[in-house]
Amino acid sequence: RGAVSCPPSPILGCDPHPHPCPPARLSALPRSVLCRLRPGAALRRAMATKPLVAVAQVTSTPDKEQNLAACAGLVREAAERGACLVFLPEGFDYIGCDPAQTLSLAEGLDGPLMGRYMELARDCGVWLSLGGFHERGQDWATTQRIYNCHVLLDSTGRLVAAYRKTHLCDVELEGRVSMKESSFTNPGTEIVAPVSTPAGKLGLSICYDMRFPELSLVLRRAGAEILTYPSAFTVHTGLAHWEVLLRARAIESQCYVVAAAQTGKNHEHRTSYGHSLVVDPWGAVVAQCHEGPGLCYAEIDLEYLRRIRREIPVQSHRRHDLYGTVGLVP
Repeated sequence: RGAVSCPPSPILGCDPHPHPCPPARLSALPRSVLCRLRPGAALRRAMATKPLVAVAQVTSTPDKEQNLAACAGLVREAAERGACLVFLPEGFDYIGCDPAQTLSLAEGLDGPLMGRYMELARDCGVWLSLGGFHERGQDWATTQRIYNCHVLLDSTGRLVAAYRKTHLCDVELEGRVSMKESSFTNPGTEIVAPVSTPAGKLGLSICYDMRFPELSLVLRRAGAEILTYPSAFTVHTGLAHWEVLLRARAIESQCYVVAAAQTGKNHEHRTSYGHSLVVDPWGAVVAQCHEGPGLCYAEIDLEYLRRIRREIPVQSHRRHDLYGTVGLVP
C-alpha cells in the first residue's frame, strides 16, 4: 500500500504488507520465530510491551456504504496487526458535495451507521476513535443543523465519549479556499475529559481545533497523554500548517499527537491533503502516511512520555497567576 511510510525507528510499527510480522520489541522471542508463528491479534496484544495504535487515511465520498466498506477493511487489517486502538479521520462517514447534501445524509448517534461501527469494534475487539461523525443531535428538529462529533467506542462497541467540535472552520482564502462550517453546524459547548484507553489517556479534538493551543493545554492539565486531531485538511492549508501545528501541540503539551486524515479527491469540488501522522512528546514524527488510503502504526511509550515531562517540567513552570492579565493593569 503506497500510503505508508516506514522510516527506521525503534518505536515505529508500520508495514504495508498484508501479512506483516509483529512490530519490533513485541516479545523477547527472536523475530525470525515470531514471523514463522504469525500469531493472531489477541496473542500479539498479549506479547506487546507497549500498546500499538493504528492511524487510518481514507478518501470519503458522499457514498456512505462505500466509505463504510473502506473504513471497515482498514479497521480489520489494523486489528489483525495487533492494534488496540484505531483512529479514523473527520468525515469518515461521508463528505458531502454541498451543505444540503451534508445535512440530508446525517444521522443520530443511535442511527444504523453508528450501530454498524459499534458492531465492527466489538467484532474486531478494538477501540475506535471515529473522528468526525455528522450527527443529527436532539435539537435537529428546531435548528436543522448538525454537530461535528468525535465518537470514541470501546472494544465491546460501547460509546464511551462524544466530543462535539467547538471551533468551527470558517475560512476564506481568496481564490483558494472557502469554508463556512458554521452555516450548517452547531458548535459544541463543552470540552470532554480525557478518557482512559488501552493506549493511554486520550483527549478528543477535531481538525480546526488544532489551531487553538488553549484546548490542548486544558486537556493536558486534565491528564491527557494522547491528543487526537482527526482531520479533513485542504491541500493549501495542509502544505503550510499541518505538520508544524501538530508538532507544536505535541511539544507544548508533552503528549503524543495522533492525526488521522482524509486524502485525495473526495468529490468534484474537494481534495484533501492527507499525511496522517503520529508525533511523539518530543515533537518527532514517528509514523506517517503519504498519498492514498492506508494505515500507519506507532507504539505509545508512556514511560518515554513521563521521562520527557520529568526532564522539562513545563507544567509546573506555567505562570497561571499572570496569564490573562496583560492590559488589565492601568
